Amino acid sequence: MEHKHVLIVDDDMRNIFALKAVLKSRAIPCLSAATSVEALQLLAADHKVGVVLMDIMMPDMDGYETISALRAMPWNSGLPVIAVTAKAMVGDREKCLEAGANNYISKPIDVDELLLQLQQYLSM
Repeated sequence: MEHKHVLIVDDDMRNIFALKAVLKSRAIPCLSAATSVEALQLLAADHKVGVVLMDIMMPDMDGYETISALRAMPWNSGLPVIAVTAKAMVGDREKCLEAGANNYISKPIDVDELLLQLQQYLSM
């Protein structure tokens, strides 16, 4: 059985690098996109993605808009999305879930918590 990929969507390459290192060290295949547009193009073409880690604070199109656009694609309507945000403010989690995210994690990312969330969606 082929493993599903984790798609990391973040405009900060340092975050992508760090998350990729964590996931690869645990043999979890991953892809990345530095913009929302790039992520949506990738999702339109690649159906091996099993879960998306979506940064909320993005410059071109924020994570909320991107999640909505992703949900509008019939083949991605059920794709698990974990919202990632640095601004852990009251109401952020609810706002992410209302936008269509399945789960939420705040930066700095607790690796154990991230792996537990990913385990729900991927066969690890």
